[in-house]
Amino acid sequence: MTRAVLGIIGGSGLYDLPGLEKVREERIESPWGEPSAPLRIGEIATLPIVFMSRHDKGHRLSPSDINYRANIDVMKRAGVTDLISLSACGSFKEELPPGTFVLVDQFVDRTFARASSFFGKGCVAHVSMAHPVSPRLRIHLAEAADAEGIAFARGGTYVCMEGPQFSTLAESLSYKGQGYSVIGMTNMPEAKLAREAELCYATVAMVTDFDCWHPDHDAVTVTDIIKVLTANAAKAAGLVARLARDFPREHEPCPIGSDRALDTAIITAREARDPELLKKLDAVAGRVLGA
Repeated sequence: MTRAVLGIIGGSGLYDLPGLEKVREERIESPWGEPSAPLRIGEIATLPIVFMSRHDKGHRLSPSDINYRANIDVMKRAGVTDLISLSACGSFKEELPPGTFVLVDQFVDRTFARASSFFGKGCVAHVSMAHPVSPRLRIHLAEAADAEGIAFARGGTYVCMEGPQFSTLAESLSYKGQGYSVIGMTNMPEAKLAREAELCYATVAMVTDFDCWHPDHDAVTVTDIIKVLTANAAKAAGLVARLARDFPREHEPCPIGSDRALDTAIITAREARDPELLKKLDAVAGRVLGA
């Protein structure tokens, strides 16, 4: 059995992780460039935890400026087996008001300016994204949220826009009409890269506003969002503490194969693979490439 190591990526308003003990800060180099921030490595209730601030302290990075490949790569190098994304979002549903946590189970990717794969020319791979969220992680999160008395929804679709601007009214109405649950700017390509790195991944989408489709939120402002972010951050800390306390200490094999996603994904013949790209893939795909 493999020891479970829980990774936490904190989004807007979550630049540290209260309750993290025996903390050390570590900068891990990545062949994919500079990650968002140093890793904060410690434990909660004896469970190993690796935390990263997605936007860095002070919210230095916009969604389009985040090096998603480097972030996932260093999480993998740090030994993370299960990765939780804590992300602010807007809601398209009246029954998902600000303050609600949504345990999404699907994504729609509308980004266009980001590197979305570790693979490419010299080593091509096609991982399945039919079910992008690890079901066991969602179950553990639901149990933790329930125990903490946090209002949450089981399931929902997260549409990821490029940003950094908020939606136009036409875009907001369109996404609402498609039946999507929430909108954010960061979980793609993060979820895709986590799957390529064979990490079990789940998102806690923390609603801050109703997006501009709602007559009471027709002009979403950062000032309004920050008020809800602060309250959501406190609840998120409680959620993570409860999750860590009850989390299995041995990594549970993923029922949908998230942790073995590369078994049948790489299509490039061995003799055609680029040695330089293979070097960069040592952490992400070393299990199957023999690195």
